[in-house]
Amino acid sequence: MKTINDIQIVDLPKICDIRGNISVIENNTLPYKVERVYYLFDVPSSARRGGHSHIKQSEFLIAVSGSFNVLLKDGLNETIVTLNKPDKGLLIPNGIWRELENFSSGAVCLVLASDVYSEDDYIRDYNKFVALKTK
Repeated sequence: MKTINDIQIVDLPKICDIRGNISVIENNTLPYKVERVYYLFDVPSSARRGGHSHIKQSEFLIAVSGSFNVLLKDGLNETIVTLNKPDKGLLIPNGIWRELENFSSGAVCLVLASDVYSEDDYIRDYNKFVALKTK
């Protein structure tokens, strides 16, 4: 069973240059092959995204612009991680509930997922999530 202790903040390589910095994600950066990339943008500051857990899929979130909070729950414990640097990402394994909130103006959340979209992989009801975690 995964817990919030299994989440990781990952420092991405940062190549500094007077013309602008570059961060790199290569095939050895994450513990899985990236199968899907998507991003959230133009999210109102009062809106919440996420509100689910995955059965199999893991995700890596990066605030490529602006900032937002990620509320993480494992059924017993919870924590909030603020993402606000494009050279740091949040690795969320499967079995962790996540909610994204408090988006700053211009925030962009890039997500690198371990699998293609499948509705069957989502748990969207928190009570069902907790019940599955306590089995």
